Amino acid sequence: MLELSHVCKTFNAGTIHEKKALCDLNLHLQPGDFVTVIGGNGAGKSTLLNAAAGVWAVDSGRIRIDSMDVTGLPEYKRAKYIGRVFQDPMMGTVPNMQIVENLALAARRGKPRTLKWGVTRAEKELYHEKLKMLGLGLENRMSAKVGLLSGGQRQALTLLMAALQKPKLLLLDEHTAALDPATAAKVLELSDSIVQENGLTALMITHNMQDAITHGSRLIMMNAGKIVLDIRGEEKKRLTKQELLDRFAQAAGAAQENDRILLS
Repeated sequence: MLELSHVCKTFNAGTIHEKKALCDLNLHLQPGDFVTVIGGNGAGKSTLLNAAAGVWAVDSGRIRIDSMDVTGLPEYKRAKYIGRVFQDPMMGTVPNMQIVENLALAARRGKPRTLKWGVTRAEKELYHEKLKMLGLGLENRMSAKVGLLSGGQRQALTLLMAALQKPKLLLLDEHTAALDPATAAKVLELSDSIVQENGLTALMITHNMQDAITHGSRLIMMNAGKIVLDIRGEEKKRLTKQELLDRFAQAAGAAQENDRILLS
């Protein structure tokens, strides 16, 4: 569903600020994979996500989504294949529009605009049921402006909107980092549920080692623009934080004392 082959990306090439963000990176996601991505600052996590999304062109290599070569496609042309939730709960929604209107915009993304009635009764009923699944009571506040919602409510709504059209690839860009622990846990629970129920292929960046271990079906760890660990299946289920740190130290060739040093 997502394939990156020999992808390289360097920022500020030829200057004293040159940074090799991705170094001959190869990654292949099968349909239904839910991959968590972890690594220290500057490891290449966000660069990987932005490469898949088409935020900027890569220097070399190929990117395919559902076997389609999208390497040369700009971000707006890849949008019909991708759903994305950002770290900032304020992104991804229109604050001065109603919840139901935001959902309608998400449902119409990539489709031709018409002069038909804005939101039909059937759509409202569908959105009511979708919102009910979140367990946040938003189904009873469909006419409320999104700007009045809490950060957690807004992030849950953004997650629902991103998955509404069942994209080929769902990108979760540290989408719980700005939330308090209890709210973050709820949003992660919703992420698991939405990915599983819709059979989505997802890539989630996190700085939390326990979240990376607990969630998803596969874990990759990055260092210096490369994937140094790729763990899945039963091996991932049995993994502990200390084992992950030890394996990272072996793979990266450097001792890492704890996750604070690794992920700060």
